[in-house]
Amino acid sequence: MRVIAGQAHGRRLKAPRGLTTRPTSARARESIFSRLQVRIDFAGIRVLDIFAGSGSLSCEALSRGAAHATMIDSSRAAGAAITANLAALGLAERAKIIGADVFRALDDLGAAGASFDLIFIDAPFKNDLSGPVLERIASRKLAAEGGWIVVGQSKRAPAAPEAPAGLERANIANLGDHRIAFYRRSETTPVGS
Repeated sequence: MRVIAGQAHGRRLKAPRGLTTRPTSARARESIFSRLQVRIDFAGIRVLDIFAGSGSLSCEALSRGAAHATMIDSSRAAGAAITANLAALGLAERAKIIGADVFRALDDLGAAGASFDLIFIDAPFKNDLSGPVLERIASRKLAAEGGWIVVGQSKRAPAAPEAPAGLERANIANLGDHRIAFYRRSETTPVGS
């Protein structure tokens, strides 16, 4: 795995050991970021990466100019891989790793008033929690006005989650084994109300 673009372009990323983490493929990352590039300016944005795994999505966003990334993953192996990747790329000072249950972490971020311009949800294919996580993001008002949420699923999953109140589903794309759905919080609609 390598960073596709930006200041860390071409640099290698480590994946957590074992079979419990499925890193986002380079093809899927490239498709996600090419679709996002025409929608947002990465300079200065705040990113939330849920089920972060290796941190490849956050590292890509940070390489392209994101100001800060918060990564959630309950796996110790994932936390170690993320820490190593951030250090190797010189991005550690612009990131925070939360090693906790995803729902507890989202509740804590919501209680702290956190807000993110770009949110990635890349749940394990075998235990797809994309829908409940998307609902929690909306109810905790974690997406900033105009913010984007990218949900990665197995294309064999029943369907992309419906958009909760305050969010709209903008696009769905199938790439190899992945289904990628893009959601956006409108700039005038309150989330979770």
